[in-house]
Amino acid sequence: MGRAFEYRRAAKEKRWDKMSRVFPKLAKTITVAAKEGGSDPEMNAKLRTAIINAKAQNMPKDNIDAAIKRASGKDGIFSEVTYEGKASYGVLIFIECTTDNTTRTIANIKSYFNKTPGASILTNGSLEFMFSRKSVFEFDKKSIDNLKIGLEDLELSLIDYGLEELESIQTDEGEILIAYADYVDFGRLNEGFELLKIPIKKASLKRVANTPINLDAEQLSEIEKLLDKIEEDDDVQAVYTNIN
Repeated sequence: MGRAFEYRRAAKEKRWDKMSRVFPKLAKTITVAAKEGGSDPEMNAKLRTAIINAKAQNMPKDNIDAAIKRASGKDGIFSEVTYEGKASYGVLIFIECTTDNTTRTIANIKSYFNKTPGASILTNGSLEFMFSRKSVFEFDKKSIDNLKIGLEDLELSLIDYGLEELESIQTDEGEILIAYADYVDFGRLNEGFELLKIPIKKASLKRVANTPINLDAEQLSEIEKLLDKIEEDDDVQAVYTNIN
């Protein structure tokens, strides 16, 4: 399966490695999760996942607690919205946002596309069949080495909880394992990891392109300029493309 968003991740996270931008994005996710399902992470799986991801980015506990508390106040009113667009070379772009002002957000998103030759906003729903939603869990390979669990045994155990695929990628920090499942199986797979006592580094719902495309270096560099603008927006939580 094409994993465009995973292999662009290193460059993307390097751009996002500015705490002034990362922490507000994480805080919004925590606030929305607490608003929807309550402030107790033990009873709210979405909030528990948001906290795991925040800790993976070294977000201080005080910031996490403040984001949860904000859910009970007037400033905790956020909306989760999505936008779809296209760019040159057949590139499709799916954008997820969390905002307290949708008028501002759509105006910003439109401006990024309007200022990019060959790019335009699409009607929501246009890319519905071009991307599949997947549950994605990342964890260190060494975490299962410590538990004396082989990869085959791990896969067999997690299949019962909805696992579709287990991939391995090498990073500067060591080998990372990535588990994929259908988006409706997020809770089941999370439960499987908890029962096996495997600590998760990151967990999320992602959109995977059903038909990835390849670009040459020059084309990719051109598209990255648009993606950079979008990803730097404070209201944008995630950006997915069909680039392989």
